[in-house]
Amino acid sequence: MKIVMLSKACIVGTYQRKLEEIAALPEVSLTVLVPPFWKDERGVMDLEVAHTNGYDLDVIPLRFNGNFHISYYPTLKKRLKLLQPDLVHIDEEPYNYATYHALRATQSVEAKAIFFSWQNLSRNYPPPFAQMERYVLKHSAHAICGNQDSVAVWQAKGYRGPTTVIPQFGVDPALYPFKWPEPKPDAFKIAFIGRLVEEKGVWLLLDALQKLPDYVTLDFVGSGPLETPLKQSVVTLGLTERVNFIPWMPSAELPAYMHEPDVMVLPSISRENWVEQFGRVLVEAMACGLPVICSDCGEMPNVVADAGLVVPENDVEALAAKLLALIERPGDRLALATKGRQRVYEHFTQKAVAEKTVTVYQDVLQTT
Repeated sequence: MKIVMLSKACIVGTYQRKLEEIAALPEVSLTVLVPPFWKDERGVMDLEVAHTNGYDLDVIPLRFNGNFHISYYPTLKKRLKLLQPDLVHIDEEPYNYATYHALRATQSVEAKAIFFSWQNLSRNYPPPFAQMERYVLKHSAHAICGNQDSVAVWQAKGYRGPTTVIPQFGVDPALYPFKWPEPKPDAFKIAFIGRLVEEKGVWLLLDALQKLPDYVTLDFVGSGPLETPLKQSVVTLGLTERVNFIPWMPSAELPAYMHEPDVMVLPSISRENWVEQFGRVLVEAMACGLPVICSDCGEMPNVVADAGLVVPENDVEALAAKLLALIERPGDRLALATKGRQRVYEHFTQKAVAEKTVTVYQDVLQTT
């Protein structure tokens, strides 16, 4: 089967491992079309060519680069006529013009199209985006959603086709070496890794820390608008010896750090316009053997399942109780380390994601 994937996300070198795993599966001929770069509020990210075994990675121009809603690939139709794919995997949200444009180009070569979505909150868009969204929902052969809530969003908006929940990318276990937790008497470190913003529940961590033994410490790894207020509160509360602020580190450095804490906590809180779509850092931590605690915000309970601990959103008492239980029962940490690593291997490696994605391709092409 000849597959074309259109994906600006695949300019990231580490993400290209999924493409290699897809291409390694039987009967798959894969071409991936990417822009030369992508720009957003963080700056310009150029294409990284890192993992290209077994498939073709081709660069095509992207017009209005940097604008999620109106950017598109002007030469796509011509390229598809040359490639003559059986299926086009449009790695874009259905309300973007790039998706609508790619779908019409796919129809022009009589191939089937699928789209990918993380969207877990229902949003209404003005014309012409609403009309393009409806067209994509009506004419797509399959939807891949990154979380369960996304399935409900698109069904409520009228999508009636088949849907499969698969994260956009997995992790490479070789980059996240497993290490058994080594409990130490009178020492316990909590880690938070992420943006220092209200919705990530960072204040809850300070509140919970005050309910735990004095030898328990907390690392904030990341940056964000709450960094200064948090540091001020740490001083006011007399926690300067127990709280550390570590600047955001490159993804390549995270695995080594994840062997230092005893638990990672992601206590996110839903907002009207934001809910956790996945929580990738949970998967990365579990891959390393670092036990995780998360709130029941968005997709996170489905990500960790019984391989992590889940607490109600915005419940500092429940969070402190779970942390205290792990402090007092080191055996529970060992059990979570084992379950977490196993869950990553079963569901969240690049290989596992690739296999599930190719199953979707097969199902679409076997359906008349």
